[in-house]
Formats: sequence, structure tokens, C-alpha cells
Amino acid sequence: MSDANVRIPEAARDRLAAIAAAEGLSLRAYLARLAETLLTPAERAERAEQARAALKEWTGYAPSPAEERDLDSELDRRLAQATAR
Repeated sequence: MSDANVRIPEAARDRLAAIAAAEGLSLRAYLARLAETLLTPAERAERAEQARAALKEWTGYAPSPAEERDLDSELDRRLAQATAR
């Protein structure tokens, strides 16, 4: 495996290194793990579609795009309320 250099601000590097150290990892290992666990936008969209299909199969519920937007807004509202506490 070859390595790559990534240029980021020093403060960001130091913060990531501190987070990695707190988890008992080197910065290199932490970033590799992070890259393996985060989803790309396409992967997130695919998983969301799979979840919608499973929901419809299991319950028959298939929200319209407008209902999804309303539900997303309600979730955002509740998350904002919970984090403000």
C-alpha cells in the first residue's frame, strides 16, 4: 500500500491527532479507519433507498417526497431542540 500526503491546516491536524491518540490510534490508523467507515453520498443514497424499500415491504408505508421533507424538517427541529438543552 502506498501512502498519500494530504495538506490540511495545522490546527485540524493537531485536533485529529488528539482524537486519534485518545482512541489509542496513530493519526494514520485513525484516518484509515475513518475512510473505511464513512459513506459517500452515493452510498448514503443507496442505503436510504434500501431502507425505504424495506419499510414499504414490511409495513406498506411509502411516504411521498413531500411527506419525507416534512418528516426531515420535524427531525431537524427535534434535533435542534435536543441539542439546545
